Amino acid sequence: MTDLTCLVLNCTLKRSPAESSAELLGTQVLEAFADLGVAGSMTRVVDHDVRFGVSIDEGDGDAWPTLREQMLGADVLVLATPIWMGQPASVCKMVLERLDAELSETDDDGRPLTFGKVAGIGVVGNEDGAHHVSAEVFQALNDVGFTLPAQAATYWVGEAMQAVDFKDVSPTPEATAGTTRMLARNATHLATLLAATPYPAAG
Repeated sequence: MTDLTCLVLNCTLKRSPAESSAELLGTQVLEAFADLGVAGSMTRVVDHDVRFGVSIDEGDGDAWPTLREQMLGADVLVLATPIWMGQPASVCKMVLERLDAELSETDDDGRPLTFGKVAGIGVVGNEDGAHHVSAEVFQALNDVGFTLPAQAATYWVGEAMQAVDFKDVSPTPEATAGTTRMLARNATHLATLLAATPYPAAG
């Protein structure tokens, strides 16, 4: 067992209790982390009243501060997003915009609070674009201070222009299951290293 924790932010467009392929992949990610002794939880972002903006609190009942507390309390953050029109879901993009505020939030040594935290990505869709989506989200997460392990994405993409979703596929293809396990192993390894040896102070 470890003292590490993982948070999956599910960026599906569907409110609970609707079935969600991103929810299924996020659940499998958490199971892979649990096999390594990492405790985790998942939050479906669209179930919360998260406001558009680039601050840590947009006021007027904004739910982001609560989700931000969960993010800051976790060692690993995984964003699970569907592909829509070749892009990360709008909910995922909104989360990235809210994370932009972390560039201005620093610890006593001048480091962003996200330094030392590890990030990964889960992508699902029945159209092309998993690598493009991963590239966009990778860059944004790294830009705001998260560290990315080797092979930090797991994904499933079905045949383009068809109606089969990840949640409709059983059993999960081994290629996806294997990359999910790899994400969990590498993220856990990296988070352990960063906990023992933090980044140097700013300046």
